[in-house]
Amino acid sequence: MTWLLTLAFDGTEYCGFQVQPNGRSVAAAFQDGLEAVIGCRPDIKGCSRTDAGVHALGFALSFEAELAIPPQKLPLALNTKLPRDIRVLKARQVPDGFHARYAAHTKTYLYRIHNSPIDSPFEERYYCRMPGRLDEEKMARAAAHFVGRHDFLALCAAHSSAAAHGDTVRTITRCDVSRRGDTVEITVTADGYLYNMVRILAGTLCEVGAGRLEPDAVPRILASRDRRQAGPTLPAKGLFLHHVDYGKEAEG
Repeated sequence: MTWLLTLAFDGTEYCGFQVQPNGRSVAAAFQDGLEAVIGCRPDIKGCSRTDAGVHALGFALSFEAELAIPPQKLPLALNTKLPRDIRVLKARQVPDGFHARYAAHTKTYLYRIHNSPIDSPFEERYYCRMPGRLDEEKMARAAAHFVGRHDFLALCAAHSSAAAHGDTVRTITRCDVSRRGDTVEITVTADGYLYNMVRILAGTLCEVGAGRLEPDAVPRILASRDRRQAGPTLPAKGLFLHHVDYGKEAEG
C-alpha cells in the first residue's frame, strides 16, 4: 500500500524537511511519530527538501506500508505522536510506485511580507518585515514578466547543483502579488524551482515595490543570467510551501 499524506508545519525550529546531520529535520520528527503509530519506520519521500526555517501549509509526502488504519483515522493517530508544530491534515492511498516528488505537476509557494515599521507580536516568525511602503501594483506588473518558460539562473543561489549542471530552465505558470492591509503576499506556481529561487524572486519584486527597480527590468535580469542583477534573498521565515498539484497521478 502506498500512502500520500498532506502536512502543515512551522519550520522555525527545523533545519528543513530533509534529514540532515546538522540539525533536527521535519522528516526525522515525522518518522518518529510514524514509527510510534505503526511500529516500523518506512522510507518517506517528500515533495520538496525545503530550507531551514521554511514553513508549509500543504506539504506532501508518500511512503509504503501495509496499514489496517482507515485513511480518515491515520491523521488523528499520527497527530497524537507528532510535535505540536507538525500536523497531518489528510491521508489517502495512491497507486503503487507513486513518488511525492517526481509525480508532482506543479508546486505553489507563498511569500508573506509585513509591510509596516512595527512587528506583530503574534506573527513575527511567519513573515519578512519591510518597513517602507511597497507599491504592490508595480510589483504585480513585474511579477507578470516571470510567467513563462525561462532560464532562471539569475534567481539561483550560488553553488546550486542545478546551476552546475546547466539545468536552470523552469516554467512559472502563476506569479501574483496582492495586498491585504499591511500584508503583501507573493504567490508563485511552477513545475520546479532552483535553490532559493522564490526568495530571490520575492526580493527582486520588493526592489521594484521600493522603487529601486522598474517593473520592466525583469526581462533584462533574466536574460543576464547574473545573480548580481536580481534582488536580495529574503529570509526563509516568510516562505510557505502552499500546495502541490498531482493532477490525475494521485488517483487510485
